[in-house]
Amino acid sequence: MISNSYLMLIVVTLVIGMGAQWYVNHKLKTYSHVANSSGLTGAECARQMLSFYGISGVQVFRGGPGQDFFDPRSNSVTLSPEAYDGRTITATATACHEVGHACQYAQDYTPMKIRGAIVPAVNLASNAWIFLLMAGIFLNISGLTTAAIIMYAVVVLFQIVTLPVEFNASQRAMAYMGQIGLPATERKGAFDVLRACAFTYLAAALTSILQLLWLLGQRQE
Repeated sequence: MISNSYLMLIVVTLVIGMGAQWYVNHKLKTYSHVANSSGLTGAECARQMLSFYGISGVQVFRGGPGQDFFDPRSNSVTLSPEAYDGRTITATATACHEVGHACQYAQDYTPMKIRGAIVPAVNLASNAWIFLLMAGIFLNISGLTTAAIIMYAVVVLFQIVTLPVEFNASQRAMAYMGQIGLPATERKGAFDVLRACAFTYLAAALTSILQLLWLLGQRQE
C-alpha cells in the first residue's frame, strides 16, 4: 500500500514540476513572438558573442526541436530551429545562454569542471538506482537499498552542481547583452526568458532533494 507520505511527495513534486513547466513555456512562447531590434538570428547572435569574447573554435550547429545545448566534448553550441533561425528575444536569449556555457568552458569555470567530472557516475547512477531500490525492497536486502540511495544522492548532487552552472551562463548572457547596448526592453524580455528556464532547473533540484529526503526517512524507519 502506498503510504500517505509518498502520496504527499507525489502531489508536491507534480505541482512543482507542472508549475515550472507552465511558467517556462509561457515565457518562451510570449517572447518567441517579439522580434529583436538587431534583426539577427540566434545563430548570428551566438557567433557574434563568441567573437566579442575572443573565443574561437566553437561551432554553432542547427539541431532538432528542443535541442539547445553546449557540448564540451565537441566544443560546440547546438540550437533548436526556433533559436537558430529565429530573430526573436527568445532566440537571442537562448543563443547567448548557450554561448555563456562555451565561455565557461573556455575559462575553466570550476562548477562546470566539477559537473563534467561526475557525469560518468551520474550516467550509471541515474539508470541503476531504481532497479537496486526495487531489488532491495522485494528481496529485503538492506545493502541494496542503501546502495540505491547513495546512487540517487549522486544524481541529486549533479542537479545541485548544475544550478550555478546554469545561473552563471545566464548572467554571462545578460552581461553581454548589456555591453553591446541591447535596448532595456529587450534585456528585460531576455531576463524573463532566462529566469523562467533557470526556474526549471531549480524545480528539478528541489523535487530530487525532496525525493532523497523521503528515501532517507524510509531507510531510517
